[in-house]
Amino acid sequence: MASTTSILPTSWRPQLAMVLPAEPARYDGPRLATAAAMAWLCVITVRSCIHLFAPDGGAHSIATIDISVAGGSDIVGMFGQWGAIQLLLALLLWVLLLRWRGLVPLTLLVFAMEPVLRGLAGHLKPVTTVGTAPGAAVNWFLLPALALLFVLSLCPARRT
Repeated sequence: MASTTSILPTSWRPQLAMVLPAEPARYDGPRLATAAAMAWLCVITVRSCIHLFAPDGGAHSIATIDISVAGGSDIVGMFGQWGAIQLLLALLLWVLLLRWRGLVPLTLLVFAMEPVLRGLAGHLKPVTTVGTAPGAAVNWFLLPALALLFVLSLCPARRT
């Protein structure tokens, strides 16, 4: 009989070895973690495309940064370049998730580290905005959810 993974873990003991598995094509964690990682990667991919293709890169229309100031076009340009690198990273993460399912925990760890590093960057180099940017509004709510998904992804869910 073939073995499959269940939606939820069969054991709630995280196994750190699953972060860098010996067999990266095989994922023994819960399908819920895989589905959540793919859903979040869809959001990241859309965000990247907005930064790359929106006329203002989302700088004013979404992040509420005043781009009518001197150097405003530079801000828009930086948002576009940021979107380009975000899109490349998103495509790489799609390859990891679709080709090497065993790297779901590593991908979720990267997702969980992003709000922390973005928060640190915002603290070290604050940006003045007219309103509250979506990233700033959800950053610290997102971290616990992504951290929980990361821990969940480390719990075995293989059954026969």
